[in-house]
Amino acid sequence: MPTVIPFSQALRERTWSSHGDSEGATFMSDLMTGKGTRDDYIALVAQHFFIYAALESAAERMAGDPVAVLFISPQLTRLPALESDLRFLLGDEWRSAIAPLPTTRRYVERIDTVAARWAGGFIAHHYTRYLGDLSGGQVIRSLMQRQFGFDTNGVGFYLFDQIARPKRFKETYRDQLDTVGWDDSERERVIAEVLVAYRFNTELFVDLSRAKADAA
Repeated sequence: MPTVIPFSQALRERTWSSHGDSEGATFMSDLMTGKGTRDDYIALVAQHFFIYAALESAAERMAGDPVAVLFISPQLTRLPALESDLRFLLGDEWRSAIAPLPTTRRYVERIDTVAARWAGGFIAHHYTRYLGDLSGGQVIRSLMQRQFGFDTNGVGFYLFDQIARPKRFKETYRDQLDTVGWDDSERERVIAEVLVAYRFNTELFVDLSRAKADAA
């Protein structure tokens, strides 16, 4: 009898190379290796604001869905932290100082039309963003604190103070993925949407690099 691979494992294995591509984009690798500037970091935070505003709006719209609701947790909410970070980084008039880049606009549109209407699509984007924040995001936080002298202001987005044990939280999340009663076709659709989300992340880093070059 063939071994049945848990869905969370299949999802991780089949999207891992795309995850690596996203992390390895030039803009992000420069930021992580000390070649990026404080302004580069602020530009990234600004784009996160638009993405998470869309994602957390989708969570509100999907709260009545019996599958999506299993993954929605106030412990993960990032928008208030992003607003505080931007206020610290740009001042009280931060909203008028930021605008979505072309990839961000497409990303938000995808979330609005897919993640806010289809449980599998919502979970695909939710998984891509939040589990990444709980994992690699913690490395980003430490590096930004070291490079730019931040304490907690400016990096609040990466601080999940309501999650005492991130590792256990992620394990529970993956257990929930494994217990959702999706058939093989639906699982394939979810995996494909996770790949879409990773592609948006990579393209966003390209946009950020281009915007930086244009401003130079």
